[in-house]
Amino acid sequence: MRQFRRIDTCAVLAAGALVVGLADITASLIPRFSADLPGIGGALPMADPSVAHSLTFAAGAVLLWLAAGLWRRKRRAWLLALGMVALGAAAGGVRDPDPGQIALSVALLIALLCSRRAFTVAGDPTSMRPVARALLVTLVGWMIVGSTLSTHLNRVTDLGFELLLAAGAAWGLQVWMRSDREPGPADLADHARAQRIVERHGDDSLSFFALRRDRRYAFSQNGNAFLAYRVVAGCALVSGDPVGEPSEIPNLLNAFRAFAHARGWRLVYLHAGERWAAVHRASGMRAVPVGDEALIRPPTFTLEGRSMRKVRQSVHRLERAGYRIEVRRAGELDAALRAEIDGVSAEWLGGGRERGFSMAMDDAYAHAQTVFVLGLDAGGRLGGYLHLVPSLEGFSLSAMRRRPDTPNGLMEWMISRTVPLAGESGARELSLNFAVFAALLRTPPDGPRAARMVRRLVIQFDRGFQLNRLYTFNNKFAPEWRTRYVCFERVIDVPVLSVATLHVESLLPLPQVRASRA
Repeated sequence: MRQFRRIDTCAVLAAGALVVGLADITASLIPRFSADLPGIGGALPMADPSVAHSLTFAAGAVLLWLAAGLWRRKRRAWLLALGMVALGAAAGGVRDPDPGQIALSVALLIALLCSRRAFTVAGDPTSMRPVARALLVTLVGWMIVGSTLSTHLNRVTDLGFELLLAAGAAWGLQVWMRSDREPGPADLADHARAQRIVERHGDDSLSFFALRRDRRYAFSQNGNAFLAYRVVAGCALVSGDPVGEPSEIPNLLNAFRAFAHARGWRLVYLHAGERWAAVHRASGMRAVPVGDEALIRPPTFTLEGRSMRKVRQSVHRLERAGYRIEVRRAGELDAALRAEIDGVSAEWLGGGRERGFSMAMDDAYAHAQTVFVLGLDAGGRLGGYLHLVPSLEGFSLSAMRRRPDTPNGLMEWMISRTVPLAGESGARELSLNFAVFAALLRTPPDGPRAARMVRRLVIQFDRGFQLNRLYTFNNKFAPEWRTRYVCFERVIDVPVLSVATLHVESLLPLPQVRASRA
């Protein structure tokens, strides 16, 4: 209960920062408080000969920006807010003082001081050096503009310099305010520990993907369960469901949530299954279905029937052309075959980037137990391949690649011939690709009008994200669809979480900020 009071206090103070920030900006812009500045042009704070109005405007703008950091209990946001509130109150009292504005500032200042213990989230220690450099460059530049260049340049150029320097200061403050970051991927000992747990308890189709090298691990107290996550843009992106002893997972979820809150991270679970989505929802998080995973059941899979006609035609066409498959484990591949596989992958990507995070491996050869299904033409040349990772229930497709000059239907043929082989090994399921918005893409022509309109909008993005093409490919196999969810805490965090997710899926690059750890 104490935690909820603390969060409410921070939310109230964040709202207070918004109110005081708007009051400061209004006081610096409205001609009633700047009587000597005629017209709209004089409303710009940079054009005001009085420094007081510029400082008031700056303090108000920074307070608006700090509101989100106050809400997330950031200690550095609290420290900077104290300074900005005091600066705004002092600057507002220099000329044409407004009692209401000053009273608001003083009230917020007192509230911040009384609530200092609520702001427990420390900042990123690696940000100190780049911030110091940015502030030094900004101060030196401002001195040059103010004392030398401004006497030789016209007002427009001078204003441009000021805006450029202000942008540099804003960048420095943004870096200083960022949340703590993890030092890097998990070490070898933690990775080996996670792999042992996956081998014992990895019954979900996504469990094995937790062994990517770009993950960190949060282990349960007894060490028999873990979460795999990555931190991007202040967001802790947990990949898939927790893996391990079921009795230890609830405490692990609570501990990791507290761990993320202590560092100011936004928490999101990507591609959660139905069971754990319900657990996250019961804990107060929001669980939104984001797409469906296509599953083939080897014991019941068949090429018979009208719905499988196109797949059946592809199988017959490839086999008449003399194509055959070979199955190899990653540990059995020699250097020459690996080079041929890499060549196929390079041709398929065409210079593009590898995609995937929750349902793709970052190194196809790192685990000897993963499986390559190789599609060879009549002359023994590799035309394409499937890369599969194991689970206790069967296999999951990690990648499928082919040469551009191979016949159409090669992938359909390879999957169709892989399913019975997987069934012979005891697999109960073969997980194919994940189709984002699959339920929406299944909207029939006579479905609800709103759903049809959204479906048309989603298809417009198919060229960049291949949403409809991936769904259409999966649907050829008449699969069973398993819904996956994205679970998060606050709706206001969705834009940042979306950008971070697109980045880890290699669909959106983010600017990199270099920083050395103190």
